[in-house]
Amino acid sequence: MTSPNVAAERRYSPWLVLVALCLGFFMILLDTTIVNIAIPQMSEHLDASLSDVLWIINAYILTYAVLLITAGRLGDLYGPKQLFLVGLVIFTAASAACGFAQNPEQLIIFRVVQGVGGALLTPQTLSVLTVIFPPDKRGAAFGIWGAVAGVATLAGPVLGGWLVTDFGWRWIFFVNVPVGVLTMVLAAIVMPNLRPQRKHRLDWVGTALVTVGLFLVTFGLIEGQSHDWGAVWGPITIVEIIVAGVVVLGLFAVHQWTQQRNEPLVPFEIFRDRNFSVMNFVAGSIAFGMLGLFLPLTIYLQSVLGLSALQAGLTTAPMSLISMFIAPVAGRAADRLGGKWILFAGLSLFSTGMGILIASSHVGSSRLHLLPGLIVAGVGLGLTFAPLQTIAMRNVEPRMAGAASGMINTTRQLGGVIGAAAVGALLQAQLSTHLKDAAVANASQLPPQYRPQVLDALSNVSSGSQDIAGGQIGTALPPGLPEQAKAALNAFFTLVFHEGFVGAMRVTLWLPIAVMGCAALSVLLVRRRRRTAAPAAEPEAAPVAT
Repeated sequence: MTSPNVAAERRYSPWLVLVALCLGFFMILLDTTIVNIAIPQMSEHLDASLSDVLWIINAYILTYAVLLITAGRLGDLYGPKQLFLVGLVIFTAASAACGFAQNPEQLIIFRVVQGVGGALLTPQTLSVLTVIFPPDKRGAAFGIWGAVAGVATLAGPVLGGWLVTDFGWRWIFFVNVPVGVLTMVLAAIVMPNLRPQRKHRLDWVGTALVTVGLFLVTFGLIEGQSHDWGAVWGPITIVEIIVAGVVVLGLFAVHQWTQQRNEPLVPFEIFRDRNFSVMNFVAGSIAFGMLGLFLPLTIYLQSVLGLSALQAGLTTAPMSLISMFIAPVAGRAADRLGGKWILFAGLSLFSTGMGILIASSHVGSSRLHLLPGLIVAGVGLGLTFAPLQTIAMRNVEPRMAGAASGMINTTRQLGGVIGAAAVGALLQAQLSTHLKDAAVANASQLPPQYRPQVLDALSNVSSGSQDIAGGQIGTALPPGLPEQAKAALNAFFTLVFHEGFVGAMRVTLWLPIAVMGCAALSVLLVRRRRRTAAPAAEPEAAPVAT
């Protein structure tokens, strides 16, 4: 009996399908990196407050992360092609609406809609690739898929900087429209219509529980720093919101356990495969490491080294560019040799590159000083994309590909959110300490008559009062100062901020390095590739290409 996979390959070119999937995936990833570059101009033109700006960024991430598990299961129930196209339509239309937004409230609402479209689209990419490519070719396909992630990471800051500079912030959203339309046409023509052979139903209770639980946890992690991990609404605190989210997710797990004989949102049998379980942890750790690296590094490049947004994007470009070329090679090697040791090498190199980056980061460093660490980290990053997906999805049956894809993408997003929150909190705590130390160490550069007053003010300075983007310390100058004294004090404050931030960054970046190191060690638990063919999926559950 001919398998659905073979039928799909005969009727459709899987490599052409891969192009369509990668275009959609590229657009989603691009949107997560390109918006940050436009924040200053958006804030000015829309008269957006800091709170508005944070929600313009986080509304998309929050919605996207919350809906991934549900969207993956919907792809299993109604077909990945249908969900992919619906997600494309929603995302493309919302991107156009974002470009036409006239105030922060409108932009936040349209960013939420963008998140819905992105969540519907993303899980379908992995599930379709798992079905249409045989196991011995998935590594190469996942390698190309991973290279797209590198291109999007590279293109976001660089393309965004160019668009904002020459055309205005609205074009970071308008650029999605032609790409979205092209992808829709291509996907409608070339994608196989993989449909289940029997009718399924959606677990509505499970959907409600996982949506509420993920929303509470993600909201708490995103908003924790801005509320100093304290009260949000009246007596309700950030910690209470996160705990409530964990409790709801616990109820979701219990409910899913009771539904395993029916149609659960998350089939627990996918976790019986040790490799899939380990790769979920690794995926979250990589996202933790990447977001943990980019947050302090971006501030360092712009606020300490004084680079523009475009220059900062070009500085980190070698890492993304190298990973883009390494990923397909790693994918083909994973097909031939298995991905375990390739992935272990990639995680180890990425951690090593971050360590070199820490050692190279000083107040007087140039972009060239950072290049060796970025190159090593880029090689490591390129070695992780394809082996991770190959190992994770190798033993997943096609009927559960959507659920598995939604789960691993959700883990990746939560890893990124936790990484940004944890690194941000640690950076804030370290910054307060290192600013005071830098002030004491450089006190001799202060005019003697102002030294006691300035040092006393800096001894009580809080990291939350710093103008990070402007590279300034939130301490007011004494009134009535002559211009020469003002210049001396401003130079002192700048030096203290630069030294304090670099010291804080160097300590903070050891956290993502430690997480990546744990991920590398966990890869040792991966079972080696089976030498015999895996048993065929149940005929009634396997998707059929029509």
